[in-house]
Amino acid sequence: MKIKFWGVRGSIATPGPNTVKYGGNTTCIEIRTNDNDLIILDAGTGIHALAQNLLKEMPVQAHIFITHTHWDHIQGLPFFIPIFIPNNQIKIYGGVDPVTNETINRALSVQLQYSFFPIREAQLNARIEYATVKPGVPVNVGSATITPIVLSHPVLNFGYRIDCDGQSAFFTGDYEPQQNIYDPEDDEFTEFQAFVDAKWNEVILAMKDVDALIVDSSYTSEEYASKQGWGHGTYDSGIKLATAANAKKLFFTHHEPTRTDESLDAIYQDLLKNNPAVNCELLLAQEGVEILL
Repeated sequence: MKIKFWGVRGSIATPGPNTVKYGGNTTCIEIRTNDNDLIILDAGTGIHALAQNLLKEMPVQAHIFITHTHWDHIQGLPFFIPIFIPNNQIKIYGGVDPVTNETINRALSVQLQYSFFPIREAQLNARIEYATVKPGVPVNVGSATITPIVLSHPVLNFGYRIDCDGQSAFFTGDYEPQQNIYDPEDDEFTEFQAFVDAKWNEVILAMKDVDALIVDSSYTSEEYASKQGWGHGTYDSGIKLATAANAKKLFFTHHEPTRTDESLDAIYQDLLKNNPAVNCELLLAQEGVEILL
């Protein structure tokens, strides 16, 4: 299995001289099986560069798994060049929003409305299909099995586990591990804590023994104190997940948009210094870097 990061930034694209090393594009991850099946996780602005790279291997069959439909994870879809080229086959996977009851096809169609984009959906030349994913129900793409799990975020958000060729990876999308919203003295505390613990165990089981764990780590623990409930994790929560799941490599991603290369370097050095006993390899996700598992 090969993994390549095309976008590792959270919330909004941040091009410029201060984000050259780690990249300024929003979330997009390419996964290739040994048979060269193409799996894409999320369609942030990073998918545009991926599309340019795919032009040399037309026609393509691409399977795009959307974790959730916040802008920074879907805004690159209209700029994914293969959707305009005949003989390409693009399949987009995602959930049914429990609030709006909208399926994943809305992620593209709403962006191709007259007011927002110069090209209509009817003008796309590729064969485009949509598929609804459900928690715990595996999806097969060639030799790969992709298993979704619902993770905590202020909109329906799937984490995806990918198993193929004897390797495994898990991507959280945007994920804030659930906290007990009650104080210990509240009557509801014990019951809600049982729910939190059960969900934690479910998440750890979904990630168990993966070769690569890619987690939302937008904040430091100090920053998280004022951002609880925003739907994002911390570097420490990522390490806690990786340790409990026995992951081999941990990639921190969804870098906070104001985070410069210099500040990310400093955070990374602190992580290595303060976590010498962690058994998994700690890495910052970096745009353009390819990993062979």
